[in-house]
Amino acid sequence: MSITVLLADDQEMIRTGLRMILSAQPGIEVVGEAADGAEAVALARQLRPDVCLFDIRMPGLDGIEATRQLAGPDVAEPQAVVVITTFDLDEYVHGALRAGARGFLLKDAGPELLVQAIKAAANGDALIAPSITARLLATFANRHDGTPPAQPVTPLTEREEEVLVSVARGRTNAEIAAELARIGREGIRWSLHYMVSPLVEPDPDGRHARCHWYLWELARMADGGSNWIGGWYESRLRKGRKGWRFTDVRLHLKLMSPHADGWTTLPPAA
Repeated sequence: MSITVLLADDQEMIRTGLRMILSAQPGIEVVGEAADGAEAVALARQLRPDVCLFDIRMPGLDGIEATRQLAGPDVAEPQAVVVITTFDLDEYVHGALRAGARGFLLKDAGPELLVQAIKAAANGDALIAPSITARLLATFANRHDGTPPAQPVTPLTEREEEVLVSVARGRTNAEIAAELARIGREGIRWSLHYMVSPLVEPDPDGRHARCHWYLWELARMADGGSNWIGGWYESRLRKGRKGWRFTDVRLHLKLMSPHADGWTTLPPAA
């Protein structure tokens, strides 16, 4: 089954070139084109492509805002968006990634890198242009003034910082997940997951679906403490050649109650 792609760029020549490159690739199908951000958002919601490929500078609604409307933190069913632009500006990179983009490329990227970015986004991974990744790492590594970086309104947790550093190093979602699993094995002695009331809602196209379920978890940490965790998962699924797979999973954590003394083991019955 082909990866479906929606193109958005205000220059027809650019759209034509991108369409020719992608259409020549086996397993990729361009299903729509838009000349501005508003049209791109409308088509993306109508067609539900596997990947949206958006320019940044477009009339009316720009590519970053279009990305935010389709993949931002407040979107219930985010779509995969790769941003492509002529302008190698940090403000564009940061803006696109904050808006939820799964990739950032420059228009002088070759066809091979473009196809890699499309396939990565379709698989739930992310690809950033190597030159931009190198600059982000250099900026991070060359802080000599000793001042800590500005923190967001809600500071990142230690685990979130680990994920951010892994993304900056160009690691895929699968590699990050494997590393977090290793950390989890070392930091958690045991945990019990109760995933209840799953609800699957197929899309009309029969190729995508939404799934959400509740989570209750008891965890015993390596330091002896324990946690009682509650919330729910929201996810998107896509039907591929080998069956259904998750394309996006988000945990809405609503309760985390620590117990420093750990769980008490009941004595055996007399």
